[in-house]
Amino acid sequence: MKLLLPAAVLAVSLTATPSFAHDYKVGSIEIGHPWSRATPSTAPSAGGFLTLANKGDAPDRLVAIQSPAAKQVEMHEMRMDGAVMRMRELENGVALAPGQTVELKPGGYHVMFIDLKAPFVKGQNVPATLVFEKAGKVDIEFQVDALGATQPSGQH
Repeated sequence: MKLLLPAAVLAVSLTATPSFAHDYKVGSIEIGHPWSRATPSTAPSAGGFLTLANKGDAPDRLVAIQSPAAKQVEMHEMRMDGAVMRMRELENGVALAPGQTVELKPGGYHVMFIDLKAPFVKGQNVPATLVFEKAGKVDIEFQVDALGATQPSGQH
């Protein structure tokens, strides 16, 4: 009887590991910890962040993102233009060379959820589908962290 309790604890911890890791994979592309920020009730848009790693031998490209949480989802870039921060859509998506890792984060490349259907609430998960040129589609969830978070919870 004493062996059953440790075995049960081990079984639960092993099955729970993927949800704690919050990582995804499609083809040779690894997607690390998608997250977003809570939004005020009147916010028309929200940002999404994640890491993309191409572990394969061929280039690939994130060409689209879809989500039922917003009427439109785009990939954007923020960068300084002199003393002005500018944001623009990445019309050709995000290129991933073999062996390259690209971080979509606040102040740089990021996902824009436009015309939200409901506010993003801390603790909720926002479903989305990433579409890659070669690897195909993968369904993911963005974990919603606190309003104003600069990095995902558990990563501070």
